[in-house]
Amino acid sequence: MTGAVFQPELIELMKSVLDEATAALPEAKRTSTIKADMAAVILARAAKGERNPTALRMAALSAVTGCTHYSHEISQERRAV
Repeated sequence: MTGAVFQPELIELMKSVLDEATAALPEAKRTSTIKADMAAVILARAAKGERNPTALRMAALSAVTGCTHYSHEISQERRAV
């Protein structure tokens, strides 16, 4: 993504998508780290040409909800289920 240049309209779209994705998370998950991870996914997808807000939002949410990066927050008992 080095050297990517985004038009103001796309920046506004990405900001809106990030806000919507953040709002979709449980309040306890709305941390600056998770928000930064979602922003990185949105930026990477936009740099590759994705402009669909739904696709961008789903990619951002999938990155933080489906990834084991945050599995340390799940108790050992729940992991075994």
